[in-house]
Amino acid sequence: MVNRWVTIAATAMALATSTGAHALETTRYVVLSGDGRTAGEQVVERSDAGLTTVRYIFKDNGRGPELSERFQTGPDGVLSSYEVKGVSTYGAPVDERFVRSGEKAEWQSTSERGSARATGPALYVPLNGSFEMASLSIAALAASADGKLALLPSGSLSQRQLDEVELVSGGQRRRVRLLAQTGLGLTPSFYWATAGAKPRLFAAVYPGWLTAIEDGWQAHAKLLEQRQNAAEATLLKDLAALRQPLRGLTVLRNARVFDSDTARLGGPFDIYLLRGRITAVLPAGTPVGKADAEIDAAGRIVLPGLFDMHAHVDRWDGGLHLAAGVTTVRDMGNNNTKLQQMLDEAAAGELLLPQIVPCGFLEGDSPHAARMGFVIKTLQEAKDAVDWYAVRGYPQLKIYNSFPREMVPEIVAYAHQRGMRVSGHVPVFMRAQDVVEQGFDEIQHINQVLLNFLVTPTTDTRTLDRFYLPAEKVAALDFDSKPVQDFIALLKRRGTVVDPTVAVFDFIKQRDGELSEPYAAVVDHLPPDVQRGFRVASLKIADDATAARYQASYAKMVDFVGRMVRAGIPIVAGTDAFAGFALHSELALYVKAGLSPPQVLQIATRDAARYSRTSGDRGSITVGKLADLVLVDGDPTVNIGDLRKVALVITQGSLISPGQLYQSLGVAPFVQDEPKLRVNAQPMQRASGHPAALHAH
Repeated sequence: MVNRWVTIAATAMALATSTGAHALETTRYVVLSGDGRTAGEQVVERSDAGLTTVRYIFKDNGRGPELSERFQTGPDGVLSSYEVKGVSTYGAPVDERFVRSGEKAEWQSTSERGSARATGPALYVPLNGSFEMASLSIAALAASADGKLALLPSGSLSQRQLDEVELVSGGQRRRVRLLAQTGLGLTPSFYWATAGAKPRLFAAVYPGWLTAIEDGWQAHAKLLEQRQNAAEATLLKDLAALRQPLRGLTVLRNARVFDSDTARLGGPFDIYLLRGRITAVLPAGTPVGKADAEIDAAGRIVLPGLFDMHAHVDRWDGGLHLAAGVTTVRDMGNNNTKLQQMLDEAAAGELLLPQIVPCGFLEGDSPHAARMGFVIKTLQEAKDAVDWYAVRGYPQLKIYNSFPREMVPEIVAYAHQRGMRVSGHVPVFMRAQDVVEQGFDEIQHINQVLLNFLVTPTTDTRTLDRFYLPAEKVAALDFDSKPVQDFIALLKRRGTVVDPTVAVFDFIKQRDGELSEPYAAVVDHLPPDVQRGFRVASLKIADDATAARYQASYAKMVDFVGRMVRAGIPIVAGTDAFAGFALHSELALYVKAGLSPPQVLQIATRDAARYSRTSGDRGSITVGKLADLVLVDGDPTVNIGDLRKVALVITQGSLISPGQLYQSLGVAPFVQDEPKLRVNAQPMQRASGHPAALHAH
């Protein structure tokens, strides 16, 4: 039986195309990768009757969406009917439709079906749309009397102008404006729009990664990126101002301390902090004189700052990381210029970021290459890249999918000679066993580890096969077989570290309409449009039998993490996913794999510091180390889920309120009654305690 809303949509489209010939306006956008290479296009054809068709394709790192859109706009400039078909970034089918008749709006996709009553202009937000949706919102907001636009299924959008510039190309002049839209997602969306009475999208810039710009104006992409970076920096300074500097001697009183060396709770203790470092850890109530300020932990548990050992840092990620208690992030590959800029801004106090441990990214040149870091063709270029990273203090090198396999042994040896650890994906046409034998200190991702048993000499793991093969075949893999046990023994013998990032691979089993498991515990705290995204599938799962097989494969991937740890193979907790929230889910999956909560907390603190080479000042609550402290409600040593209840964060000489940060990003806080900093009026008195009582915990 044909659904009523499908009939309405088809009728609307038919009416739009039955009114005879109409003039067409065609706009082509070129999609550029971070290094300026063409990686896709968007072709938009608009008729004067309000009908628009869009063809959009973008490919990066062996993956990317391909979409065909067709929609009709009404006199108010927003959608009256819409449809999109194609495939998503990882190959899942895209099939979504919307129609509005009077005040009734209806929509359906592969993951949801809904309806709403709408009065006045309201823009439907597709789950998988092209950049042309920005053109609609830009124009509708420009025409709005109050500067706001209602959204469907829910919410509202607003925009403001941040910059304006006149461009010249081929004798043409174009004045474009930088707009910041708020109301979708957790951070603003930035678009460059044409000027005039009917503005539309001119360019969408994602600094260091992607630029979609009107064809013929590509030469101005870097200028727009530079100006957008400067405009965003002004907004980011407001976010950075939310931290509260700790002046003078501060004491955190009556805290139960998680000792990351023994994985046990102790206390209660008073922890003294001065100029960003721990100066004493004493039994609660030890008389040493009055501090300049104090915080009453009221018996809460305090942890060393958490590490996310696999992220790709963005300028807007800092608030989410810090609110979640993540005080150190290992950046596992970025645009080099962008990362250096972020590090400079953070050092100047202009950008809110956790402490960053940078990892150099090294890729080989191929049609599937990830265009960040250094993309090399020759051995000398690879050595020059290692030198660039080494002199800038990068402690680790990450080798990626397209890196030439014949260069691996020499570059690993050269990086070791320069004092760097070496990790990465397994380069194409190699196995994990090969890179371990050739000197890798670490392997990223559980799929890269298990592909060791699934690939043939001709398997191209630069393609989506690196996801579909594990989804299809791990379920039937015998972990007790000799090849698997021999490989585990090799990892143990070589001391190879594994960065499994199992939470991010939940997508291999997720079906349309199902809630992504790693975010089930936090989804109610997030904006409605973000919640919608957590119910969209990534892989193509055609039937129940495929779904069951992929589910079983994922369960075994999680189980393999526990097997590795029990065999003595060290792991580090990284995410490669949603900033902040994903780390809590990653750690919960380690518990699911059979590790104890204290063991997991040790991995995210002491062990992470060890393998990021920051043990000298991080990873434990010890006199002389950095005052990176996370105060939590509940007891994560018993229930790892309590780790989400971060009540207070101290890092980089400042106090951070998670609730305040979350609210600024549109997230409902997890703790309602946060401890407060109390500044003492009286000056610090002479210490009356015994010097011998000052000790490292």
